[in-house]
Amino acid sequence: MEEGNNMRVCVTGGSGYLGSWLIKKLLEKGYTVHATLRNLDEERKTSHLKSLPNAESRLELFQADIYNPEDFEAAIQGCLFVFHVATPVLHTENSKYKDTSEAAIAGVRAIADSCLRSQTVKRLIYTASVTSVSALKEDGTGFRTSMDESCWTSLNLSYTYSNQFTLDYIKSKTLSEKEILRYNEIETGNKLEVVSLACGLVGGETILSYLPSSLPCVLSLLTGDRLNFDMLRFLQELLGSIPLVHIDDVCEAHIFCMEKPVLRGRFLCAAEAPTIEEMAICYQQNHPEFTISQEFMSGPDGRSKCDVSKLRKEGFVYKYGMKETLDHSVKCARRLGSL
Repeated sequence: MEEGNNMRVCVTGGSGYLGSWLIKKLLEKGYTVHATLRNLDEERKTSHLKSLPNAESRLELFQADIYNPEDFEAAIQGCLFVFHVATPVLHTENSKYKDTSEAAIAGVRAIADSCLRSQTVKRLIYTASVTSVSALKEDGTGFRTSMDESCWTSLNLSYTYSNQFTLDYIKSKTLSEKEILRYNEIETGNKLEVVSLACGLVGGETILSYLPSSLPCVLSLLTGDRLNFDMLRFLQELLGSIPLVHIDDVCEAHIFCMEKPVLRGRFLCAAEAPTIEEMAICYQQNHPEFTISQEFMSGPDGRSKCDVSKLRKEGFVYKYGMKETLDHSVKCARRLGSL
């Protein structure tokens, strides 16, 4: 497919870590972008987007809240592709939904239905989470041989390192991904292709003025931040490893999934899947200026092989491995005064 050529695409959740970097790359490649944000009056959430190269002529911002999914209709109109990045993370009190899962499911339905009604949208690319792809057995006694796109996280297990926030997040991302993939089976006159990218833990640089929420996790071995290290331990407990992906690669993967002539289905998006111990060794080798405390050197026992070959078989090439992702995360945190 020819890049850009003033083609219109929509990005929901445009002010966040992944959404803002995706918009940056789309503008660089010549696309016209409709981006949605919860609040257009909040300068902290809009200024970094408005200052991007080509933003003045090819970026249009729309106000839309995932808790009011009908808000997205205007942004989707006239677009050929839609990236659904936005997700409810903290539940809004007095909402019409009982929890984030109900809001996320209503959101994906409304956005997919808007795509169908538009009669212009060819493909919907959903930013899913690797937390929905656990290879843990239903009874929690260990991992299946390999974690791949056929795996779905059981919502009935308990974990040593989980809390209510992480359990709510897993439920929300798992149920909403299942719901959006269902649209590949719906027979309508206007057939919508749906791709879900189950993204690993994202590291690297940012255009935000603050440290994105995933980076304190990536850096917790160095900072000794127990709360974020427990999130990392939870990922290893759930998945058997830490599927890791660079911000630039994850956004290139989204664009790759848009530019393929025909594509639908579920894809894992991670360049490597190290354990916490392997991350610690990498940090020690490349950043000896940091001393990692012994208790931050390893995670829960048990490992699952992570098969991330499906996206590569489609032709996608990752540019950054674990070392570069960790290095760029350190550089970003230093630049922002967080290390």
